[in-house]
Amino acid sequence: MACARVPLDEQSVTEPGPLGKERTLPALHPERKEERYFVPYKPPPEDGSPAEVEEFLEHAKFITEDLEWLLALPHDKFWCQVVFDESLQRCLDSYLHHAPRGLDLAAVPSSPAVADMQRSVHRAVFLTFLRMATHKESKENFITPAVFGEIIYENFLFDIPKILDLCVLFGKGNSQLLHKMIENIFTQQPSYYSDLDETVPTVLQVFDTILEKCGLQCEGATAMEPMKLNAHKQPTALTMSQQDFVDIIMYLCDSTTTIHAFLDIFPAACSSFHSHGFVSRLTSFYGSVVPDLEMAIRKRNLDDKILQEDLWKRLSHSCRKMVETTHLLLHHTCLQPILEGRENMETFAEELLQHFTSFLPEKRFLSDYDEQFPIAEDVSLLQQALPVIDETRTSYLLQGVESAWDSIGRQKPQSQIEPKASSLPSASWGAAGGSPAASPTGSKRQEVREPGDGGEILRGAEAILDVPRRGNNGAVCSVSGAELESLLSCIKDLLPDLGEGFLLACLEEYNYNSELVINNILEDRLAPSLDKLDRAMPRPVKEELPNVLTSRSNVFDDDEFDIFRRDQVDMSRIWKGRRKAENTREMLNDKQHIAEQKARYQAYETVVDEVIIEPGETAATYGLDDYDDEYDDTYDMNQVGANDLDGDSLLNRRPFTVPQVLRKGNKPEDEEEREDEEEEEQLQNNVNRDQFVQDPAVLRERAEARRAAMQQRKGYRPERPSNVVGQPKGQGQTTETLLDRRKKESNKSRVGNHNRRTMADRKRNKGMIPS
Repeated sequence: MACARVPLDEQSVTEPGPLGKERTLPALHPERKEERYFVPYKPPPEDGSPAEVEEFLEHAKFITEDLEWLLALPHDKFWCQVVFDESLQRCLDSYLHHAPRGLDLAAVPSSPAVADMQRSVHRAVFLTFLRMATHKESKENFITPAVFGEIIYENFLFDIPKILDLCVLFGKGNSQLLHKMIENIFTQQPSYYSDLDETVPTVLQVFDTILEKCGLQCEGATAMEPMKLNAHKQPTALTMSQQDFVDIIMYLCDSTTTIHAFLDIFPAACSSFHSHGFVSRLTSFYGSVVPDLEMAIRKRNLDDKILQEDLWKRLSHSCRKMVETTHLLLHHTCLQPILEGRENMETFAEELLQHFTSFLPEKRFLSDYDEQFPIAEDVSLLQQALPVIDETRTSYLLQGVESAWDSIGRQKPQSQIEPKASSLPSASWGAAGGSPAASPTGSKRQEVREPGDGGEILRGAEAILDVPRRGNNGAVCSVSGAELESLLSCIKDLLPDLGEGFLLACLEEYNYNSELVINNILEDRLAPSLDKLDRAMPRPVKEELPNVLTSRSNVFDDDEFDIFRRDQVDMSRIWKGRRKAENTREMLNDKQHIAEQKARYQAYETVVDEVIIEPGETAATYGLDDYDDEYDDTYDMNQVGANDLDGDSLLNRRPFTVPQVLRKGNKPEDEEEREDEEEEEQLQNNVNRDQFVQDPAVLRERAEARRAAMQQRKGYRPERPSNVVGQPKGQGQTTETLLDRRKKESNKSRVGNHNRRTMADRKRNKGMIPS
């Protein structure tokens, strides 16, 4: 038997041979393999017919029993069976190839029995691969690491495609075990890193194939060759057959999901993808393919609406996975070294900013990336870690992000999603060996439950991931009637079973963003207020405004010519121009209007002098009041109140005067004019009646006197007459004469000589004329 504490690859065993003679064989030998046939795996039936269900249950039971038997074998027997049994490898490969993925319709079993059996097979396959990836089970049962790496590599027990399928099938709920398993495989056999480097170009070829199938890239595009005129034109996403279109969507969904699952579980592979320019290729592919496929899904007339919804869900899921893959690559290759404080932090920061800058031309990808992983948060982390970063460059980058949102007609969410754990330096890596303590993206892993299984968690197979509801990206402003009809028509083409009233409520809730409405309806992620509405609700009837003619108010309402209220109008009274057979004399002689007014005035002509009241009647019967013929005239001669003072005795004592402030004009001037008038009246009274014309000298003296009096009252001091002549020469001059002469000398330029004296003084002051 095997010796203790000796590696399995160095052990030897003694067993009886075919002829009964004992022989010694290595512990790992083909003849030690048990003869057992492992049947290949077949997926669960989609239609759920009883015969197919029974066949699947029986087939899956064989696989489960065989794998449980394999897991129960001792260490040496297990490895002999794994290495030398080809049927076992075919069984495991068939499960990796045919097992339903998360978005497959077959992922939801048709019955609880099928779900339980699928879960059993799933668990047995995972435990088998887990034991195959473990080189040391205990202190006694182990394989030399170098030999273990050679065994799994040379016998193709693991390869890159198998590892990718393991990640996408068993990643949910088993991420930590898968991480340790894959890390052990790459550690013990470094040749897998070179295989991974050779696999990345193949993955990039997947994107080129999809571009070529969609008619977005010609065959000679990669070789920079122009397309020939007679070359066969590739079909587009709208013109290709329905089966080809469905295959492309599924191919894209499976590829993006697998790549993201692998990078999420094994972040060490990000460097290999990053070295091949995977980020730039992925962003350009996103901007080219995603809008084209979305338009094709909307415009294609697919008969099966369930298929159309499934395609839209797969495309949305693919978009999210491509964005998350880009974030994983940037985080683990650029941002993580900066947060860990490694050397050459400036180089990593420069590379990250270059990647963000390369996103700016791809408006659609940039907005979707910023919605899930805000670029402003990463820029803020860079500024905190490296304060020397150019602020001009970061501000240009952030402005480009805002411009991307505006260019696609969406509004950036006001409240971004909670900060991802990947943005924190200590959230994504454990203390020992760099094993991830949480998901690198920071998103909480969701455990997927199968319907009808009593809430038991389905560990492993990736279930349908919830595509995040897009934020409020539409514009807040209202839309016009034509735009609203266009939005309704766009949604009705894709979802004809929904009522227009329900769609109007959805558009109003999501700010008239048709893309967001379609996405949330297909993913059943509507707001609670919309879930309560009837999806077949018709469009509300628009209330018609009352007619202006019927609600108008006019002075001519209800007259004989009001055609809006009368059905019949006397047309004989309506004519155009001068009335026929009518002249001026007849019109003047027509006294009909007088006869019409006569009845009105006859009522005022009725005067009754005496009404005879019959016996037994009263005056009230005729509308008459009793009249008292007796009249007391005692006080007729007294004028009551005639000699009394008015109520306001103050007005009787002093007349009312207008305040001076409120008077019009100037009171002093009025008084002066009044005084002048009084003087003139006195003078006129004193004028000799015999003098026909008064003496002009006397009149001038009186006018001068009046003028002087008026100026004196106003405080005006008349200017003193100038005296420039003065005394004869030699007798001296007075001060007034000197002042007058100086004033005349300085002011005479105003009258003549054209300011000659002033200009001469100016020249003399400047030294231009000798003094």
